[in-house]
Amino acid sequence: MSAQRPLTTSNLRATPARAGGGRERSALVAKSHDAIAEGSQSFAAASKLFDRTTRERSWLLYAWCRRCDDIADNQDKGGPLGDQGDLKSAEDRVQAIRVLTKRALDEQPTADFAFDAFGLVADECGLDWDMANDMIGGFALDATRWQPRTEADMMRYCYHVAGSVGIMMAVIMGVPKDDGETLDRACDLGLAFQIANIARDITEDAEAGRCYLPATWLAELDWQAGEHALPENRFKLASLMPRLIALMEKHEEASKLGAKKLRFRQRWAVLAAANIYGAIGRKVLNRGQLAWDKRVRVGGLEKSWHVTTAFFEALWNRPSGPEEPIIWSRHDFRPVAGW
Repeated sequence: MSAQRPLTTSNLRATPARAGGGRERSALVAKSHDAIAEGSQSFAAASKLFDRTTRERSWLLYAWCRRCDDIADNQDKGGPLGDQGDLKSAEDRVQAIRVLTKRALDEQPTADFAFDAFGLVADECGLDWDMANDMIGGFALDATRWQPRTEADMMRYCYHVAGSVGIMMAVIMGVPKDDGETLDRACDLGLAFQIANIARDITEDAEAGRCYLPATWLAELDWQAGEHALPENRFKLASLMPRLIALMEKHEEASKLGAKKLRFRQRWAVLAAANIYGAIGRKVLNRGQLAWDKRVRVGGLEKSWHVTTAFFEALWNRPSGPEEPIIWSRHDFRPVAGW
């Protein structure tokens, strides 16, 4: 019987690099489709308008975004926030996201299909660590119990959690990385989505100890974070919504200038998503102080209407853009030194 060789780095076999961690593409696509169908009916509806390749890649990206969000917030498929624990445990969860994402980008298996899905779509489309880490930065802010002081702070948060995703989606749709103007407008779409989310989820976020409205806005009403969501303050809270939704609509309209450059089916899908999420923000505005009595939703028939109107918008393809000149770029929403 031969002696067993000592375990050394010279006789260890490296895990072969393979995009998707070695999983079959079809399996990753199927599981990613299940994730978007359960996690976001709005995105699922809009994704059906893409060509097959773009549709599947959007599912792969969504699965990773959804899983990162679930890990960061200790929740399941976007459900109620779990116990956030102390700062150390929250920061550990964000670090786990970074480690798994980096491993996926290095084409190594992660034992988590959503990260393997990201590794696959990153390999197919050229997504890189800087793009991924920009999104993870939003979870890092939440982990520190951060809250925005100014409107600029709020917009930088929106950039991390959604504007960065808009940029990755644009790259998936074939927008070159050096097409700064189109990527800026893709970022605008993500910003508009997140502002709509902030407006809709104000009371839910407050229950979890979070507030994404700028402290300077609250100070104008003599509020501290937390007071804004009290039932007796709903009328005054509603008075902030014209300002917030106007900001959403500005970026929504700017995003359509970028969609103009996309192929028809991609443009149709992007405009449909913009219309659906824009409807969420406008419903919050129109409901006034009743906006938070129950969660604002866009029903199936209404989604169909927005998809139909987006079809004709995509055909016409002459967006006017926001009323004020666009003087911002995605770089304006990234953190500055010391932020």
